[in-house]
Amino acid sequence: MKNQIIGFTIGVLLLIVGVAELIPAYLDHYDGHENYKAFLRCSVISIFFGASLVLINKSYVRKLNIKQTFLLTALSWFFMSLFAGFPLYFSDLDISMTDAFFESVSGITTTGSTVLSGLDEISHGVPLWRSLMQWIGGIGIIAFAIVILPFLLVGWMKLYHTESSDRSDKVMPRTLELVKSLLIVYLGLTVSCFVVYNLLGMQTFDALNHALTTIPTGGYSTHDASFGFYDDNGALQYAASFFMLAGAIPFVLYVQLIFQGRNRFWKDEQFKGILLLFACLITTLSFWAFYSTDLSFGDALRYSTFNIISVVTTTGYATVDYTLWGQFAIAFFFFITFLGGCAGSTTGGIKMMRLIIAARVVGKQLKQLIYPNGQFSLHYQGRAIDNNVAMAVFAFLGVFVAANVLLTIALSFTGLDFPTAISGAATALSNVGPGVGIIGPAGNFYTLPDSAKLLLCLGMLLGRLEVMTVLVLFRYEYWRT
Repeated sequence: MKNQIIGFTIGVLLLIVGVAELIPAYLDHYDGHENYKAFLRCSVISIFFGASLVLINKSYVRKLNIKQTFLLTALSWFFMSLFAGFPLYFSDLDISMTDAFFESVSGITTTGSTVLSGLDEISHGVPLWRSLMQWIGGIGIIAFAIVILPFLLVGWMKLYHTESSDRSDKVMPRTLELVKSLLIVYLGLTVSCFVVYNLLGMQTFDALNHALTTIPTGGYSTHDASFGFYDDNGALQYAASFFMLAGAIPFVLYVQLIFQGRNRFWKDEQFKGILLLFACLITTLSFWAFYSTDLSFGDALRYSTFNIISVVTTTGYATVDYTLWGQFAIAFFFFITFLGGCAGSTTGGIKMMRLIIAARVVGKQLKQLIYPNGQFSLHYQGRAIDNNVAMAVFAFLGVFVAANVLLTIALSFTGLDFPTAISGAATALSNVGPGVGIIGPAGNFYTLPDSAKLLLCLGMLLGRLEVMTVLVLFRYEYWRT
């Protein structure tokens, strides 16, 4: 394979990382903090390597085949995470390179797990860089959905194509136009979130950082207490719940509404499905918390709404340590860790599209048992579901479960207790953030051994890249030709 295009693209991404590092460098220099030197130094390193790769591979073949796409995706996320971690290592945080890499992987994959504490006291450049990593990662997730997921047969772009009655530019924008439209929507939602947070009482710096991590459903905060720092501001928590949900909705729906004048929200099965899901989950936990704890119903509803939306959308903010609500709450939040938002959004997890298709396949099989001679078809969004798509969904679910089991076992070998190991595996592969035990919403991952942190980095990357995209690289057939 001629892989100049891979080197060229990684070079461009490193240039983006290098330029972005200048922003926290400027902020820390403005504040008179020495950390600006670390960001500036790492910016030069990233720009140097990025520019070198661009120049060396500038005469690349301008065509990306499917094999190159898979390899480029895996390498891009790895190298972006690696170079994004350097400023954290060279700053005054006094953390190891393993911790810096863990923090950057968690940021770029928008997982939100952290090894840092004392966030309220560190220089402003560090939390801003963490937020920028997640915002950049959110853009990367959208690009990943456009380029990769159609090849996995369950991508929202593939279904978006089939929804159109024709392929004209009027109905279906060309890919470049679509990417531009998606970026405008992404930026618009971020700005809107920032303005609302600021109006509802957040200081400007906090509002900026939380907006940068809410829309990509990342979950990094500027405070150790996460969103619990604003526990007395119910309006702000409900606003955050709204914007987390906004980041979990297929971005193509925004594009269709804004640029094509087509309101398809209430015709989209994922959108209706996730609203129904949240209604059921929030109602269940609110009443349970009200009757099982000393919370008022208003507080139970507020805490349940925020934390359920945060976990299901894989954002990972927390306003309360819900693991103290009892065993039911622990089991409840562990289960919803796997769900995820909608395909075509910035969320992780299994995602609504796969859950809907899987449920319909199971329903068809049950009907087939009752009526052995019956002929039943599967539909999604009013169109027949190809058998290959159904097979791809269940293949993903099988691999996803197997990856959780294997990662749990591997984490147990590092000395972690079972609750921490199984919740750590789940939160990494689903890109959620907090787990239970020492890595729960009131803790962090700092005390874990380095071997466990590296395994979790692998889990976060696997989960962010939909598992199958990485596993295909280990097939002999991939490298044979």
